[in-house]
Amino acid sequence: MSPGVQTVQDTRTAPAETPLEPGDHERFSHYVDKDKLTEAMVMGTPVVALCGKVWVPSRDPERFPVCPECKEAWEGLPQDDDD
Repeated sequence: MSPGVQTVQDTRTAPAETPLEPGDHERFSHYVDKDKLTEAMVMGTPVVALCGKVWVPSRDPERFPVCPECKEAWEGLPQDDDD
């Protein structure tokens, strides 16, 4: 190694609010209206998630973490006391 050059390994853990990078929406489960999701799964029509992602659902959402943008939007919605 050259004098004055040092290698530093960053061992910090990732922050809870990691910014999304291009393509990250493909790695998350998204929040969608339940009725529209059922229709989309049967008919193959696109849905729009709370974060704005538009896609035709085809994968098991249980295999992926929840989209942080969808989660934040969901938590900001008024909660219905009837549920």
